[in-house]
Amino acid sequence: MFVLYMMGWRKDMSIGIRKHYIDNLRWIILLILIPYHTAQAWNVWGEPNYITFEGNRWISSIVVFFSPYFMPLLFVLAGVSTKFALQKRTVKEYLMERVKRLLVPLLFGTIVLMPIMTYLADKFNCAYSGGFLQHYTIFFTKYTDLIGADGGFSLGQFWFLLYLLIISILGAGIIALLQRFMEKSEKRIPFWVVVLLGLPLPLLSELLSIGGKSLAEYTYLFMLGYYVFADEKIISKAEKNCWFVFSIGLVATILNVYLFIWVDNEFILLNTIAKYVSEWGMVIALIGLAKKYLNFSGRVSNYMSKRSFLFYIYHFIWVVLFQYILYGVVGPCTSVLFIGTMLLAYLVTCICCEISIRIPFMCFLTGTKYSSRKG
Repeated sequence: MFVLYMMGWRKDMSIGIRKHYIDNLRWIILLILIPYHTAQAWNVWGEPNYITFEGNRWISSIVVFFSPYFMPLLFVLAGVSTKFALQKRTVKEYLMERVKRLLVPLLFGTIVLMPIMTYLADKFNCAYSGGFLQHYTIFFTKYTDLIGADGGFSLGQFWFLLYLLIISILGAGIIALLQRFMEKSEKRIPFWVVVLLGLPLPLLSELLSIGGKSLAEYTYLFMLGYYVFADEKIISKAEKNCWFVFSIGLVATILNVYLFIWVDNEFILLNTIAKYVSEWGMVIALIGLAKKYLNFSGRVSNYMSKRSFLFYIYHFIWVVLFQYILYGVVGPCTSVLFIGTMLLAYLVTCICCEISIRIPFMCFLTGTKYSSRKG
């Protein structure tokens, strides 16, 4: 109750002013997804993947370097965006917008894109010899680990849309209840309290967790975005301390990579501490750095912000497809498979985004606003 009281509602003099650093940080983080998902094919911890190559510690280090904090950061940013959205919309309007922007792309991705990815996975990993139309039926009837590496049903990257939809509905309900039954507070949260708000993360990580993705943890991060990181006073403190916190988060991130990938013996407690210090430290630091250096708009930032959601939707299918094709051409040539896949995936994903954003029906399917001007 103390935390909720301290995170009470405050007057925001910046209502109506767009937070450009939030948009810029979001699309920059999303650009990481192509090297991240490309690198997963070489993971050394035995996790199933749509395309699986022989493990490589150096490439696996890319995954472990980013994994503690980039999805948590997206949920925090979603919470911040919700705060500003509810200043302009009613809860009902907000929820209708969430359904249109998240549920429709979730269905589109699951029905159209994921069957292609799992078909390629089944052919590559399990030597499936049937046709795509035959496999389309398999996709909706084969339920195993929900990852899809064996050709079975999977949401793929669209788990994020499902979680965000659920959390948005839960969050809107929690926010409405707190506004009704709790008095508003003008008290500010000290920065040291913000740092300590990361302590529950390890405890929440196993609650309501499916495939290592905790609905409880991500809901908590979403609510912290709404109540904590939408506060300009707190953001100013994060900005002031951004390099110090970043240095701590970076050391923890590197330590996490070293312990998880490069050390043969297990140091479970130390590895866990490093992982969660990395997660929370980098979330705070990156938001502070974004406020300090990315709080601007321009042609490039506006262009990328409008297409960032499309980028998320389309990027993974091209990573899988080009890994599949390139392996058939060059075989197990790691450098070509890794660099070639990334370059081609970036190129074709951007082309897909450009085509999609110009077609009203595709904008509807992908939850993107259509406009006759595409700057």
